[in-house]
Amino acid sequence: MATSSRPSRLRYDPAAIDRKWQRRWDEDRIYHVDDDDPRPKWYALTMYPYPSGDLHIGHWYAMAPSDAHARFMRMRGYNVLHPIGFDAFGLPAENAAIKRGIHPYAWTMDNMERMRGQLRSMGCVYDWDREIVTCLPSYYRWNQWFFLKMYEKGLAYRAAAPVNWCPTCQTVLANEQVIDGRCERTGDTVIRREMEQWFFKITAYADELLDFSGVLDWPERIKTMQTNWIGRSEGVEISFDISDLGVDEREIATFTTRIDTVFGVTFLVLAPEHPLVARITTGERRAEVEAYVQQAREASEIDRLSTEREKTGVFTGAYAINRLSGERVPIWTADYVLLTYGTGAVMGVPAHDARDFEFAQRYGLEIRVVVAPPEWDGEPLPEAYLGRTGSQVSSGRFDGMGNAEGYEAIADHIVEQGWGERKVTYRMRDWLISRQRYWGTPIPILYCDDCGMQPVPEDQLPVLLPEDAEFKPTGESPLKQHAGFLNTTCPQCGGAATRETDTMDTFVDSSWYFLRYVSVDEGDAPFDAEKAKLWGPVDQYTGGAEHAVMHLLYARFFTRVIRDLGLVGHGEPFLRLFNQGTVLSDHMKMSKSRGNVVSPDVYVSELGADVVRLYLMFMGPWEGGGDWSDAGINGLARWMNRVWDLCTSPTDDLPADDGPADRDMTRRMHQTIRRVITDIERFKYNTALSAMMELTNEMGPALEARTVSRPVWAGTIRSLLLLLAPMAPHVTEELWERTGNPYSIHAQPLPEWDDALAAIEEATLVVQVNGKVRDRIAVPAGISEADAREQALGSERVRAYTDGHEVTKVVFVPGRYLVSVVVK
Repeated sequence: MATSSRPSRLRYDPAAIDRKWQRRWDEDRIYHVDDDDPRPKWYALTMYPYPSGDLHIGHWYAMAPSDAHARFMRMRGYNVLHPIGFDAFGLPAENAAIKRGIHPYAWTMDNMERMRGQLRSMGCVYDWDREIVTCLPSYYRWNQWFFLKMYEKGLAYRAAAPVNWCPTCQTVLANEQVIDGRCERTGDTVIRREMEQWFFKITAYADELLDFSGVLDWPERIKTMQTNWIGRSEGVEISFDISDLGVDEREIATFTTRIDTVFGVTFLVLAPEHPLVARITTGERRAEVEAYVQQAREASEIDRLSTEREKTGVFTGAYAINRLSGERVPIWTADYVLLTYGTGAVMGVPAHDARDFEFAQRYGLEIRVVVAPPEWDGEPLPEAYLGRTGSQVSSGRFDGMGNAEGYEAIADHIVEQGWGERKVTYRMRDWLISRQRYWGTPIPILYCDDCGMQPVPEDQLPVLLPEDAEFKPTGESPLKQHAGFLNTTCPQCGGAATRETDTMDTFVDSSWYFLRYVSVDEGDAPFDAEKAKLWGPVDQYTGGAEHAVMHLLYARFFTRVIRDLGLVGHGEPFLRLFNQGTVLSDHMKMSKSRGNVVSPDVYVSELGADVVRLYLMFMGPWEGGGDWSDAGINGLARWMNRVWDLCTSPTDDLPADDGPADRDMTRRMHQTIRRVITDIERFKYNTALSAMMELTNEMGPALEARTVSRPVWAGTIRSLLLLLAPMAPHVTEELWERTGNPYSIHAQPLPEWDDALAAIEEATLVVQVNGKVRDRIAVPAGISEADAREQALGSERVRAYTDGHEVTKVVFVPGRYLVSVVVK
């Protein structure tokens, strides 16, 4: 971390002030949230942290501004719930157990205790009575309960599936955890394995998840990312005849959004994992096909789907019949087709699909145009024609139709003949929740030789993690080697049974945690339904945009499932969403390997929590992030010195009333109140602070000149402290007390502004000539365009550049008090 200067010294003792008020707030339970409070509710939530051991400045950047907004809403008259907890399951704890010989529970609890102290030092409005810790049985038993309810409804199921396997983590990764073919955590190349896995059927809610009408204010990019991830496609599923291949299956089904091109099919492609590949491959092709299939299994999905990767494949020796044309079509296997997408088979239409065109060119397959581009001359196409406008050619009875008409006619014909159906498909796959780990929620399933797979009875929940598991990097869950956990009795027959040893994806924990906060001590249900009705849904959620297609999507799915269980009346978990940016250090993302992680503790000890909070909110727009700078934080320390001086300076010798600066000070104060409240409401902390800095810049000279009266000065100080309180809670509480106000500032309402008193009486008209500023003229506020033009063109400074020249244009921008003159 670059250190440009030592921290600035403050006029006050920030550490003593922080301790004093944090202790007082705790003793008085000022932030205790009462469910029976008659004020309107406001549920403000920030994504809870993983207990990694220390809060870094990135945690502060997520939490301090969100705390400021929660405090702001309290002062606006709301009963605010702004809770905190720990996302306490996860792989780092298990890796620590392997490397250091410390149990994940002990590692996690030690880290949480350290982080609690750091969180308290921030001075947030957390009601610690509502803390949740997801690795405790009192929490994860309800993960298991939700699993059983989904199992009853067919929303939880087990299936063999190719999975993403990280050889370093020794576990399965969800598709969302694989970034460009690599593990998002370690960066290692992900390989493919086939395993029995547990899934949640999120696809059952795909159409609902595309509907954002239940949210009030979400970033468009997040909605777009989720929409693209779900990937809804309307088309036709059509089957090709393989009844003469001597296998049980009589046809191969494929899905297409371009059924108008079906007469252009010149090959079919099966995914290498498709079960038909081995059974239809002819003897002379078998060795080559098997080698290719093995090679494909070792590649990641991302690599296989890459548009930059050369398309490869192998002919199986088998053929299918295109029922519409009656033609025999060769069946290939190629790794650009995935078993997990669609049917695992695609129809190759090289004239109208870029990927198929490349494949056909490489292997000498026919490229047949069936949708003619406008003014096509019949010659071979230099590239695939992907346009949606054209006419059907070489399409049998459908020749001559426009392809839009042809699409409908061909689709109807296929349905009438029983060769397929109109269908909607989704890019999104079901949520794979199985993890071969110890440190997660055990999946409540048993296996009995006589009774088969059995759910654990609800009265036997929670299925507890054993405390004495051994941690070895074997690729299997430590639970498999723990006889006490593994061996149990069947609830049906009473005979011997074994437990499921996979644990749940930790995203299950965070998919409903916001509901647990409303009643953390509830023992008979995951949450109190009446309290969930009182507080839910979350009014304002804040956190990183990187969770768009994992946590945020899973939470929306879970909430809909919980709604359908009759536990809540709403389907959306979060009404409003705000994504903060990232704090950089030396223009780079912070990481231990770079040695540029900024620890807030040293700054808090020397400058106090409030200066750190203020700097994080001032460094730039919250959604944009910023680059940490010691010079920048020192600037905020100097400003806090100025605020301290203004609030503690003697005022006995100020005029008792009618100070010469009273009118200007009152106007500036009301303007500041309006601007700060409007800005904080929209998370525009940096501009809100700028407005307060501008106010203090005017207050200083007025105080020094003794031109402001005592009542106006006291009112201005009072308003300044109230506006600053959400962002700097400790120092404002101290100054509030020192200026003779009743405890606590955080129980006071925000000041109100009067638009009439805030009105600008005079403005500065800026005049440009050919883009350069030539004069600034004091004019009445609200000046008309005619008067502004007259003032601008009559200015002697402006006439020096216009006399003797032709004025070709005069533009008046009223909101900016700008006149732009263009001359030849």
